[in-house]
Amino acid sequence: MKSSDPSSAPPSTWWLDAAPAATQGLSGSEAEERLGRHGPNTLEASNQRPLALQFLARFRNPLVLVLLAASAVSVATGDAANFFIIMTLVLLSVTLDFVQEHRADRAAQKLRESVALRATVIRDGRPQELPVSELVPGDLVLLAAGERIPADGRVVEARDFFVNQALLTGESYPIEKRPGELDRGATELQQAANAVFMGSSVVSGSARVHIMATGAATALGEVAHSIQSEPPPTAFEVGMHRFAMLLVRLTLWMVLFVMLVNLVLHRPLLESFLFAVALAVGLTPELLPMVVTVTLSRGALRMAQRRVIVKRLPAIQNLGAMDVLCTDKTGTLTEARISLERCIDADGRDSQRVLMLAHLNSVFESGLKSPLDDAILAREIDAGAWTKIDEVPFDFERRRVSVLVDRGDVRWLVVKGAPDDVISACSQHEIDGGGSRAPLDAAAKARLQAQCRNLEQQGLRVLGVSWREVPRDHPHADVRDETNLVFAGFAAFIDPPKAGAGEALAALAKSGVAVKIVSGDSELVVQHLCKLLHVPVTGVLTGREIAAMDEAALRARVIKTNLFCRVNPAQKNRIILALKARGRVVGYLGDGINDAPPLRSADVGLTVDTAVDVAREVADMVMLDHDLGVLHDGVIEGRRTFGNVMKYIMMGTSSNFGNMLSMAGAALFLPFLPLLPTQILLNNILYDASEAAIPLDRVDAADLRRPGTLDMRFIRRYMWLFGLISSAFDALTFWVLLGMLHADVTLFRTGWFMESLITQVLVIFVIRTRDRPWRSKPAAILTGSSLAVVAVALVLPYTPLGHLVQLEPPPPVFFAWLAVMVATYLVLVEVAKRYFYLHLTTTRGHRMPLHPLRIRQS
Repeated sequence: MKSSDPSSAPPSTWWLDAAPAATQGLSGSEAEERLGRHGPNTLEASNQRPLALQFLARFRNPLVLVLLAASAVSVATGDAANFFIIMTLVLLSVTLDFVQEHRADRAAQKLRESVALRATVIRDGRPQELPVSELVPGDLVLLAAGERIPADGRVVEARDFFVNQALLTGESYPIEKRPGELDRGATELQQAANAVFMGSSVVSGSARVHIMATGAATALGEVAHSIQSEPPPTAFEVGMHRFAMLLVRLTLWMVLFVMLVNLVLHRPLLESFLFAVALAVGLTPELLPMVVTVTLSRGALRMAQRRVIVKRLPAIQNLGAMDVLCTDKTGTLTEARISLERCIDADGRDSQRVLMLAHLNSVFESGLKSPLDDAILAREIDAGAWTKIDEVPFDFERRRVSVLVDRGDVRWLVVKGAPDDVISACSQHEIDGGGSRAPLDAAAKARLQAQCRNLEQQGLRVLGVSWREVPRDHPHADVRDETNLVFAGFAAFIDPPKAGAGEALAALAKSGVAVKIVSGDSELVVQHLCKLLHVPVTGVLTGREIAAMDEAALRARVIKTNLFCRVNPAQKNRIILALKARGRVVGYLGDGINDAPPLRSADVGLTVDTAVDVAREVADMVMLDHDLGVLHDGVIEGRRTFGNVMKYIMMGTSSNFGNMLSMAGAALFLPFLPLLPTQILLNNILYDASEAAIPLDRVDAADLRRPGTLDMRFIRRYMWLFGLISSAFDALTFWVLLGMLHADVTLFRTGWFMESLITQVLVIFVIRTRDRPWRSKPAAILTGSSLAVVAVALVLPYTPLGHLVQLEPPPPVFFAWLAVMVATYLVLVEVAKRYFYLHLTTTRGHRMPLHPLRIRQS
């Protein structure tokens, strides 16, 4: 039967209309036709443009536009050679940038698609797992606890179906959704009890939903601009922006200075303009965006080999900069193979009755079942005589779940949850194996709490189990029924430590990452686990203590505390924000429905592939193995990525800045331009070609030991020291060329072109490591590309291209001087580098290495 097609822009109160006709879902052909009509189920329109347009967009770069204008002026003045050279260099630079970034983006996109959210859809009469983006109006979707609602839809069938729609309505508690007709006055989203909306999440139960609106036509799509903000920039992105602004200011001042000098000296206006533009190009590290993208993409591919999928590339650097990791213990520090160890009654004796009550609660609970439920259900208990009437889902305020069950002759409310919260709702407790009851007075409560602590001290996770009889005609269960309960006993579970967890924690600590355990479990259970893993406990905070603290007090305690126990999701988020306020780069590893806020607040959100949809959607990275050892590998990869980006930045802020400073100064004192504009551009493109292999370079082990972020103070100091050294050496080169070799204008430009290019290229082997250059082996491809450019520089004056850019073959004696000058410069830079790291990188007067890999953003 062909299903009706809801309008692409349904009325805002479509839930008041008649229920859609019963369907078996769409056929594949119907869905394909509707996808073409309504578009993908995403909040933003696809921004994928044809490759040709993407390539042409590169020409909108301001510096490229200036070069194109300069080439147009060259044509207008009859300088065809200059036009040809500038256009060739522009095309080479843009093409290299485009090809490298396109390949990197495609690789990263494939990784993101591998962990994209999927939904169970009825297509061609059978359930299929499809990407959420392929859903269309008219689809029939099956939803279960823990899943993200993929589009707006009308509830067709539901079973104890509770959703959290706080993103849209601000309601903090789950809302039950049922099929049916509504009163015509129910025009608000909060009143739409028969409808679900994109962006909500399923807390408990299951449902079949008829999709009414997708993408921008959904309620979320209408307000996405106001409630869905972009994630805040990472520390790395902030640093890159500051670095770019530093270069913009330097470039602007240098260009204005050069133009003013040339105008005062009455030099040709066109030549002066082109020289100033060439200076701007030479000072700008045009390949930096490509180097960053390729380096991050390569890091994402390497992390994928270690079974960590990166969804947001800049998060790789944040992972390397991370110095605090907050994580739950289950599945990370433990095996997550939870087994029911024992069930005991209020007298401390093993009890089959407590097991039966716990089993009734777990088997009829429709929410997302926890590993504790699975452990209970693994025990064979016959519950066939019981039927479920209703339930009150678990939430983190009550910390318990209740089910209303009927056996025909009795109707019970059976409750299980956190021991303290279950005991607090009880007024009686069972004695004599459940044969009779006694009041739950203060002495009895103290005795039960002592039993619970004794179990927890053995490392057992504990649930409290209680019940009460209700009238046979009691139709529904709600929170108000959870009073005057009868306490039955405890269910105790064992979750052994994960093999290798202790070693992984030690490796993270050695790498400068402090692991803080954030758990809903008892502090006694967590402390027992830490003892088994040989993890020293430096401080413990419970949820009750955190609730009594203001933000300032919490910030004062979070650094030294490494165990946070009995915490709810809101408190987890407070812990993350407090750590960030103390200047820490924080990672959070979580996989539950209520882990979304701390995952979003953390600098890097981590989850696992088995996590609920909500967690996988907001996380920056998805781990295919729930293993801290894998995460440690990811941390090292993040630092390797950052290290290679820093190499290019350090090159751009030393050699580039020094050479351009020399040219600006030479223009003031020499009676001619030290280099022609085309020579500067050619020098720049050859230099960039030699550095394009930096993303593939090795990183020293010493640079992988500590976290770090982009530090502008370090970069400014580095730029001025090495830039001035480069300029001073250029002045020496000028003296050799003019005073000793008596070079004319053409030979001077040839000599300086060769010397500046060769020193710029070879100095990478000194700057790329804090160690002695001969102790740190560069990647073969970087060595090969650098030596190839040096060879080009040596033979260029003998080629037609060299003649075109007005380079001439130097005399043989020049090459002897060139070898001496290059060797002297490299030795000088190595000496300055050692001095810089020992004496100039200090903090508050203390002599302390201030390498960028050791700086944390404050």
